[in-house]
Amino acid sequence: NANTPLCSFAGVTCDLTGRHVTSIDLTNVTLSGTLSPSLAHLRFLQNLSVAANDLSGPIPTELAVLSNLRYLNLSNNVFNASFPTQLSQLKNLQILDLYNNNMTGELPVSVTELPNLRHLHLGGNYFSGQIPSSYGRWEHLEYLAVSGNELSGKIPPEIGNLTKLKQLYIGYFNSFEGGLPPEIGNLSELVRFDAANCMLSGEIPPEIGKLQKLDTLFLQVNALSGSLTPELGTLNSLKSMDLSNNMFTGEIPASFAQLKNLTLLNLFRNKLHGRIPDFIGELPELEVLQLWENNFTGSIPQKLGSNKKLQVLDLSSNKLTGTLPPYMCSGNTLQTLITLGNFLLGPIPESLGKCESLSRIRMGENYLNGSIPKGLLGLPQLTQVELQDNYLTGEFPVTDSSISVNLGQISLSNNQLSGALPASVGNISGVQKLLLDGNKFSGPIPAEIGKLQQLSKIDFSHNKFSGLIPPEICKCKLLTFVDLSRNELSGRIPTEITSMRILNYLNLSRNHLLGSIPSSISTMQSLTSVDFSYNNLSGLVPGSGQFSYFNYTSFLGNPELCGPYLGPCKDGVAKGTHETHVKGGLSSSLKLLLVIGLLVFSILFAVAAIIKARSLKKASDARAWKLTAFQRLDFTCDDVLDCLKEDNIIGKGGAGIVYKGSMPSGDQVAVKRLPAMSRGSSHDHGFNAEIQTLGRIRHRHIVRLLGFCSNHETNLLVYEYMPNGSLGEVLHGKKGGHLHWDTRYKIAVEAAKGLCYLHHDCSPLIVHRDVKSNNILLDSEFEAHVADFGLAKFLQDSGTSECMSAVAGSYGYIAPEFHVIPLYFFFCRIRLHTEGRREE
Repeated sequence: NANTPLCSFAGVTCDLTGRHVTSIDLTNVTLSGTLSPSLAHLRFLQNLSVAANDLSGPIPTELAVLSNLRYLNLSNNVFNASFPTQLSQLKNLQILDLYNNNMTGELPVSVTELPNLRHLHLGGNYFSGQIPSSYGRWEHLEYLAVSGNELSGKIPPEIGNLTKLKQLYIGYFNSFEGGLPPEIGNLSELVRFDAANCMLSGEIPPEIGKLQKLDTLFLQVNALSGSLTPELGTLNSLKSMDLSNNMFTGEIPASFAQLKNLTLLNLFRNKLHGRIPDFIGELPELEVLQLWENNFTGSIPQKLGSNKKLQVLDLSSNKLTGTLPPYMCSGNTLQTLITLGNFLLGPIPESLGKCESLSRIRMGENYLNGSIPKGLLGLPQLTQVELQDNYLTGEFPVTDSSISVNLGQISLSNNQLSGALPASVGNISGVQKLLLDGNKFSGPIPAEIGKLQQLSKIDFSHNKFSGLIPPEICKCKLLTFVDLSRNELSGRIPTEITSMRILNYLNLSRNHLLGSIPSSISTMQSLTSVDFSYNNLSGLVPGSGQFSYFNYTSFLGNPELCGPYLGPCKDGVAKGTHETHVKGGLSSSLKLLLVIGLLVFSILFAVAAIIKARSLKKASDARAWKLTAFQRLDFTCDDVLDCLKEDNIIGKGGAGIVYKGSMPSGDQVAVKRLPAMSRGSSHDHGFNAEIQTLGRIRHRHIVRLLGFCSNHETNLLVYEYMPNGSLGEVLHGKKGGHLHWDTRYKIAVEAAKGLCYLHHDCSPLIVHRDVKSNNILLDSEFEAHVADFGLAKFLQDSGTSECMSAVAGSYGYIAPEFHVIPLYFFFCRIRLHTEGRREE
């Protein structure tokens, strides 16, 4: 309403006369568009906040006339361009917050002309260049943040002139040269210093010990080296110190015993050695201690946790010996306990069985003995238990119905546990991984295992389980991995196993199983690996479906099994002969019957031969390959078929096998062999039309489908070859983890561009439904190309709709709209603001 007084609007404040607007606060009210230059008409404006909206464009230079402005907060928007130099006219400005925008250019020097500035936040943008030496001019500055940009060069020593500074943030995505200047020790009022993840090198200067008001020191994820500066122990106010992910050497200094206020000490992923000093266990306020991946030796301080405040303890991947401290959970505050990968001895403290605060316990790969503490698996907050690779004895802990529904992983592999698996195992309703392999468990597998509806992986191998495979296990519909090998199981393979729609791996080898392999298992399109070897199975191995891809070694050691690579099947019933001796010659009537019989047999044989000849002709026609090209190709189907060799396999999955091939011209291609189609499918009507659509797609960030070879049984899709494989392999494979962050960001943007095209610009529109790192392929320049789009629809048409209608995407990866949360979302426009770009 045009007649409504301006001062009555929400977020607008006026002076006592009601005539002049002095404050506008429009934080988080879903504004969009640009910031209006008309704000310059509010000459009495002192405070302006439009934080947490979706405003874009440059910051209006007209704001420079607001001479009374003291507070300007434009954070968490999408403002771009460089900082307007005209704003240096705002001589009364005390707070300037531009955090988390898209601003570019050099870090602005003009802000140093704001003499009354007390709070300056330029973090979370794309500013570049060096920190100007003139940033040491401010006399009143208390807060300075330039973190989360693209800054470089050396940290100027003039930064030490900011004697009123209380908080300094310079880390995250910046790439400075050299280390911390000694002048940093002149910041006598400094309370919080965060220089994490910004390529710092060299040693920590001893002058840092002068910062007597410092309570937080974050220097993690850098390349700092040398010994831990003893002067760090003189920081009496220090509460949190994170020096992890550096290259520090030597021992923990004795001076650290004076850090009586320390609540967090992170020294993990360095090259420290020696003993963990006993005084660490006596620090009165210690809550978090993480020393993993160093070379610490000796025993764990036995008083650790006696302050009744310890919450997180991670000492994994060292060379620690001795026993576990008895008081770790004395205050019932311990949440995370990780000691895996050491040489610890002795029993697990019984007190842990009563530690109701405990959520994660990982103590695998040690030499622990004794039994699992009573009540451990019944702790109400427990989510993860890993005790594998120890020498634990006794039985599986009995649990009652009050067990935590959040307990998702139990790993007791490779111990000496024995006895029967109790029926109460069915009470662990939330468990997703149950790993008991490499023990001495015996007796039957309880039918109650079928109650574990969240179970995705079960490994009971290398035990002494006996009896039948309980058919109830097939009620666990989310299972993708089942290993019951090397036990004493008997009886038949339950046919109910085919109801496990997303089962990926099945190993029943080295048991005493009888009967045939159920032919219905061949319809399980999700299976990529099976092993039935060394049992007493008999009969014909199924040859259709996924079984056509399995290696024959999966069936060895079953003398009565027959089929491809296993030898011909024997006659089921041996036909004996019985000769009748007839005295005298044959009667004339009998001779007539023999002649008529021979005549009828000859006619039937001729008819059968004609039918056989026609069927062979049809089969020959069916095997005839046809090449459909989507661009000019210099190869034939014969060249593609030559690629289908075992040595050329570069990938396997539920959607087929992928081969690498070299064409006569020298060009390399990738050939995907799709599973054989079921009879009566709508292949000709659905697949051809859909594949023609996919073949016409031309986009820089989508893998190009060059063509396909087909007959009436199989299809071979020919794609351009991506030398660097999938993003998943690069990130998580043997050669993974070496992508620079700028390359990762580039790949994310390129993949988003490809998906945007499929979802919004392609005709017809294609919904991918299987977005994951393994379906983003990288060419020789690490440019991203989206792959395997649209195949989910084809797979339904080809006869696998039973699986795909329940699960859209890869087995083991379920898109969120088909799982627990019925929500599908896709962001075409990527804004990368990771944890380092968010203020803690």
